[in-house]
Amino acid sequence: MNKNVLIIGGGIIGLSTAYYLLEEGHHVTIIDKSNFSSGASYVNAGYITPSHFIPLAAPGMIQKGVKWMLNPTSPFYIKPRLDAAFLKWTWAFKKSATKAKVEKAIPVLKDINILSRDLYESIKASNAFNFHYERKGLLMCYQSDKVGEAEWEVGKRGIEEGLHVKNLTKKEVAVLEPNANLDIKGAVYFDSDAHMTPTDFMPEMIAYLKTKGVIFYANETVKDIEVSNGTISKIKTDKQVLKADEVVLAAGSWSPLLTKKIGLKIPIQAGKGYRINVSRETGITIPAILCEAKVAVTPMQGFTRFAGTMEIAGINHQINPLRVQTIANAAAKYYGNLKITDAEQKAADCGLRPCSPDGLPYIGKSSKCTNLTIATGHAMMGWSLGPVTGKLVSEIISHKKTSLNLNPFHPDRLF
Repeated sequence: MNKNVLIIGGGIIGLSTAYYLLEEGHHVTIIDKSNFSSGASYVNAGYITPSHFIPLAAPGMIQKGVKWMLNPTSPFYIKPRLDAAFLKWTWAFKKSATKAKVEKAIPVLKDINILSRDLYESIKASNAFNFHYERKGLLMCYQSDKVGEAEWEVGKRGIEEGLHVKNLTKKEVAVLEPNANLDIKGAVYFDSDAHMTPTDFMPEMIAYLKTKGVIFYANETVKDIEVSNGTISKIKTDKQVLKADEVVLAAGSWSPLLTKKIGLKIPIQAGKGYRINVSRETGITIPAILCEAKVAVTPMQGFTRFAGTMEIAGINHQINPLRVQTIANAAAKYYGNLKITDAEQKAADCGLRPCSPDGLPYIGKSSKCTNLTIATGHAMMGWSLGPVTGKLVSEIISHKKTSLNLNPFHPDRLF
C-alpha cells in the first residue's frame, strides 16, 4: 500500500530515504530547517568507507579525550559540561568502548558500508545522474613507525574481514601518487573505498527528486510533534501543520531535540568537523588520511578538500581558527608542495555530525511510536551510509524483509 511519508531532515540520509521510498511507490515530503544547501552533508570528506570498520567508541578513546581536552588543536575534543544528555551519552560511550563490543561492531560496520557502496554504484549506473564517483581506494598515510604498525594491525583485521589491504612503502605510494610529493614512511592502502563530491551529488539528487514529485519544504522548523495512541498524528512547524501516514526522523544532530518532544531518548551528541577547499592544482589524485594528524584529504570535482577534527561541544557553528590552521599545517607537513593560504583558511566551513555513543547509527522503529522510523546517529559515516540507510528505511516502511539485520542499529538498544 502506498503511503504518504514525511521525512524530517534534508541531508544525505533524508534524500537517500526519499529516493528509495519513491522506488517503492510512496508519496514523499521532505522538510528541513535550512534551504537544502548547507550542513554536514555538504562539508564532509565524501568518503564511502568499508575501511572504517572500527567504531569511534574504541578502547583508549576516553583516555585520549581526557588527554586532548586542554589542547585546542587536538583532533578529538570533548567539551565537558553539566548537561544531563551529555553526561548520559558520555557514560554510554565509556560502556561501549570495550574490546568485545568493538569486535561485535566490526563486521556490522564493514557489511553496511559495502552494501552502501554497491548502492551508490547502482544509482550511478541508472544513468539518471551525472555525479562524480570514483573508486580509487584510500591511503592511510603515516610518518612514524609506531603509527604505521598500529594502522597495519587494522589493515590485517580488514584482510580477515575479506577486504583487500596492502602495506605500502613510501616508494610504492609514490608510484600511485607521483605528483603529490608525500613526506611519509608509508601507507596502508584499502582498495575497497570510493569517494565523491558532496556539493555535486546533493543538488543533483534534489533536482531528480523534484522531477519525481517529492515535495520540499525549506527553511521550516519543527516546533511540536503530536502523538495519539502511540502514533504521530500531527507535525507542527513554524509555518504549517502536516500529517502523514509515516514519519522518518533524519534530522542528524538535531534529532534528540525532536525525539524529546515525544518522550524518546535517542542519545546523540553533535561532533563538529571542519573543511578547507583548495581549488588550485595539488597533484593529489587518491584520497588519503594523514594518520598522525587525523586529517582526511579528498580530490573532488574541481578542488581538493582537507577535512578533520571531531569536536563534541554541543550544537554550534562557531569556527575555531586554531583548528582550521591545524588542518592546514597537517597538509603542509605531509605534502611537500602544498601550503594552504590564509584566504583558503578563512573560507573554511564546518558541519555537525550526529554521534551515537557506540559508533553505530540508529536505523529502525522505536517501540514507543508505531509510525516513526529513525535514521540518524551516523557520525563520520553519514555520507558513506546514505543509500543503505535510505534503502533500509524504505524496506521497513514497505514491510519488506530488510537487506541487513537491523538489531545492531535498533533505536532503543542503549536505554
